[in-house]
Amino acid sequence: MSDITLDNATKQPFLHLLRSLVQTYHAFSRYDTIGHKKHGLTPSQADVIFTLGNTCGLTFKEIGELTLITKGTLTGVVERLQEKGLVKREQHFNDRRSSIVSLSNAGDSLFKEAFPSHIAYVKKAFDGLSEVEQQQTVALLNKLSNQFDIQADKCESDAPVKTNNTAFG
Repeated sequence: MSDITLDNATKQPFLHLLRSLVQTYHAFSRYDTIGHKKHGLTPSQADVIFTLGNTCGLTFKEIGELTLITKGTLTGVVERLQEKGLVKREQHFNDRRSSIVSLSNAGDSLFKEAFPSHIAYVKKAFDGLSEVEQQQTVALLNKLSNQFDIQADKCESDAPVKTNNTAFG
C-alpha cells in the first residue's frame, strides 16, 4: 500500500521535477515551432522531412518508428506535405499494400536548407549547458525514461484481461 495520502500528496518532492520536465517540454515545443515557421513547416511536417532526408524513401511504418508522430496523425501530415509538393508516394515494389514516401525535388531542396539551419537554431538553446552538463542530463533523462518503462510494464502485466462475460457468449 502506498504511503501517499490526500494530505501529503502535494508535498511529494518529485512533483518539482515533474513540473520542471513539463515546463521544459512546453518551452522547447514553443521554440521549436517558431524555428520551423520560417520554413513554412509545422514541427510534425519538419520531423517527416528531416527523417526522409538522405534516404531513398521510407514506408509509413518506418517513418512512424523513426519519428514522434502517431500513425493516425502521420497520414494527414504526409498528405499535407504532398499537397505542398514536398513529398511523393509510390507503391512499394514488393508489397502492394504498402507505399514508399520520399522527398520530391522541392522537398529535398527544403531539407538541404532547413535541416542544418534548424540544427543551428536549436543548438543556441543547448549552448547554455556545458558538454558535461548535457551528458549528465541525457544520463538522468534516460534513467527516468527507463523507470517509466519499468513501471508501465508492471502496470500492463498486472492489468486484468477483459473478457466477454455475457450469458450468450
